[in-house]
Amino acid sequence: MPQHSAQRLENYLPFKSMNIKVLELDELWQRVRILLPLEPQNLNPGGTMFGGAMSSLADPIAALACAKCFPDYTVWTKSLRVDFLRPGTDDLILQFDFPQDLRQEIEAVLTEKGSYTPRFSYGFYRADGTLCCQIGCEVAIRPADPDSHRLGFRNREA
Repeated sequence: MPQHSAQRLENYLPFKSMNIKVLELDELWQRVRILLPLEPQNLNPGGTMFGGAMSSLADPIAALACAKCFPDYTVWTKSLRVDFLRPGTDDLILQFDFPQDLRQEIEAVLTEKGSYTPRFSYGFYRADGTLCCQIGCEVAIRPADPDSHRLGFRNREA
C-alpha cells in the first residue's frame, strides 16, 4: 500500500475527524478499502452511521482514482448519488474497485474526444458483507488547464 497516499487520506482534515483507516490502497488506486468506524462523531441521532460521513468519504474517491490514472487531466466529482439501503449499525468499509475494462474505455474516449465523464459504482459494507449504502458517482475528466490550480484534482501524488 502506498503509505504516503494512505496517510494523506487519513490526515485530510475532514476525514481525520471521522477517524478513518485506509485498509487497502494499491499503487494506481484500482482497489481501495477504507474503514469508517461507528464512533460518536460519526453517529446520527438514531445511533447508526451518519449519512453525511458516508457521503463525505465517498465523494472524492473515484475522482482521486482518476487523477492517479490520468495525471495529464483535471478531474472532479460531477455528481454523487447516495442510496442508503440499510442502517450502518457497525463499522463500515468503503469498497471501491476501478475495473480494467472501464479504465481502457476511459483511455479510448480521452484519446478520441479529449474529455469524458465516466460513471462509477461502489459502496459501504458491514464486516459481514452486507451492502448498506450504494454510491453512484460521475467523474468529469477534462484537459488540464496549466493556469488553473484551483479547479478539480490534479495528480499531485494523490
